[in-house]
Amino acid sequence: MDNSTYQITLTPKTVENSSPAVKEILERTKKEVGMIPNMYANMANTHGLLSTYAHGYKLLRSESGFTPAEQEVIFLTISYENQCEYCVAAHSFVADMMSKVPIEVTEAIRNGIPIPDQKLRSLSTFTSTMLNKRGNPTKEDVDMFLKAGYTELHI
Repeated sequence: MDNSTYQITLTPKTVENSSPAVKEILERTKKEVGMIPNMYANMANTHGLLSTYAHGYKLLRSESGFTPAEQEVIFLTISYENQCEYCVAAHSFVADMMSKVPIEVTEAIRNGIPIPDQKLRSLSTFTSTMLNKRGNPTKEDVDMFLKAGYTELHI
């Protein structure tokens, strides 16, 4: 039995070959980001998926209570933990060029070494905890996170 990871064979969508509703989202993304990420092009096969993701992502970016740098620490940590090289590369670019994450923080996450900034290290550690414990942190995990200056709303 072959246990290799299944790869979707659907053709990624472009502005040229998508429905009007998807085209609008892809055009807006290209205008805002400067390109259409592969993930968006693949999700565009299902308008509801792409629309929901784009809307949720925008709200996360604007209303999460995390700074842009903290958001990238979360995304980079999840990407690293999931061993997604593409995601680590994409979020490293955003971290460096758009969110202004200190380069030593980005490098630490990418290399699996301690982050020099204590608060961002706590955020990364808690993100790993939430991912690896499937959203079920212990009281001790939460206390360390809160002690770093975050709140229950950040959880």
